[in-house]
Amino acid sequence: MTPRLRVTIKTSYGAVEVSGESPEEVLEGLGWLTHELISQIYERASEATAFETEDNLKGIIRVDREGPTIVSHEELSHYEAIGLILYAMKNYEATSKQIRERLVSSGKKVTVAARLHEMRNRGHVFKPEKKGSNYKLTSRGVKWIEDDVLARLSSLE
Repeated sequence: MTPRLRVTIKTSYGAVEVSGESPEEVLEGLGWLTHELISQIYERASEATAFETEDNLKGIIRVDREGPTIVSHEELSHYEAIGLILYAMKNYEATSKQIRERLVSSGKKVTVAARLHEMRNRGHVFKPEKKGSNYKLTSRGVKWIEDDVLARLSSLE
């Protein structure tokens, strides 16, 4: 009996597994993992975790029709403020204009373009292909917000 071959790809939202009886079957399965399919999986996973995210942000960010507003009175760096806004946005993604508007509504004065450039260099954000001026948190950026920024702010509440 031939052992089943299995390839697991870890992503920011979980793991995707492709398996088959032969190398050809595994390669065929990997061929199905198009950018469109991965985007749809990510979209559905994001929707499922949206409620959990709202609980994590209670007392730190308020999300309404206009978008997220930072309500925490704790001292935040410019990077943390931008990261929190992106974290609260759908798919962790927004244009620099949207980020600036949400920061202004939060009473934060931040030079957004310069900070986003520095955050790109740190590996916290990237510009998705074909999305124009959008910026998105990387999996490293999401981990930084959850493990460092939110953990610190939650412990102060």
